[in-house]
Amino acid sequence: MDLKQIEYFIRVAELGSFTRASIDLGIAQPALSRQVRLLEVELRQNLLLRNGRGVTLTEAGKMLLDHGRGIMHQIARTREELSRVRGSLVGKVAVGLPPSLSKVLTVPLIHAFKAHLPEASLSVTEGLSSGMVESLTAGRLDLALLYNAAPSPEVDLLPLAEEPLYLVQSARCLPDEELAVPLKELPDHPLITPSPHNAIRMFVESELAALGLKPNIVLEIDSINAILDLVADGAGSAVLSIHAVNSLGAQHQLLARPIVDPCLHIKLYMACSARRPTTLTQKAVMDLVQQQVDQLFS
Repeated sequence: MDLKQIEYFIRVAELGSFTRASIDLGIAQPALSRQVRLLEVELRQNLLLRNGRGVTLTEAGKMLLDHGRGIMHQIARTREELSRVRGSLVGKVAVGLPPSLSKVLTVPLIHAFKAHLPEASLSVTEGLSSGMVESLTAGRLDLALLYNAAPSPEVDLLPLAEEPLYLVQSARCLPDEELAVPLKELPDHPLITPSPHNAIRMFVESELAALGLKPNIVLEIDSINAILDLVADGAGSAVLSIHAVNSLGAQHQLLARPIVDPCLHIKLYMACSARRPTTLTQKAVMDLVQQQVDQLFS
């Protein structure tokens, strides 16, 4: 068996599609299909059931996927061990960050990464928690920071911090307002929020539902920068962490008002796939991420 064929098979199996796998791997779809078919011919078994919506695994395919992941992990560990002989770790690590932390964490994380792992490579992706869990399971991400992550057999979770949430409003529109906002009064404020799958939005809706209330959502925008621009312009309010507010700088005159009775705190977790062993390079990046989060929240 050729290692490339195993790698190609794993990506097709994890993504459930030759089309998505060819894009992810950067090779033509006919070439990808041919390599996987050669693997099936060599093993004299069908590994994938092809249909109009993608592919599913046969029993032989499920077995090869388990063994193949172990094989590729051992290859990665071998490269890492050999790289340690010359004094540095190698390999690529893909990290996912939520929009509210991406701008304040990405630059310091990259600086720390270059200083500690000069021969490894790093990719940083911004995304919603629900999408990043899917990417972890499919192998597109190695680790991610998630808000209010639900326990899952697919994902290992490490709690990192708790962030208080604030009602963010335009300071020029509310110069004389009391600072704190009771949670029960939140529906009185027109809110600009991300789409329904956003973790902070789901958390706020859940807390209000416990009081028999619903938020007054007037706009849905999946961009923290755009939300804050609109809030600064007086188009509405937003419920965000202070790090999201600070990420835009002082040019936006925003007032962050604590939400009280009760205070709202959202939990931040570092997540990695429970289906694949963690490499030494990934563990090193996890340590760097934890250090950067600790510094940010201190």
